[in-house]
Amino acid sequence: MYETLSSFAQTWGLIGFVALFAGVLVYALWPKNQDKFDDAARVPLEDDARPDAASATEDKHG
Repeated sequence: MYETLSSFAQTWGLIGFVALFAGVLVYALWPKNQDKFDDAARVPLEDDARPDAASATEDKHG
């Protein structure tokens, strides 16, 4: 019984994870989502400091 359940879980688990991976890959490479991912990729490069963070550090060190 254990061998049967183990074999079933391994086989269908593998198939399920391959299907999930394929779905994520299709979602990530879908042309409609390109602008969203390009905007997200530029977020670390933006120079917009939060006003709250700037004033908080001045209060601590000033």
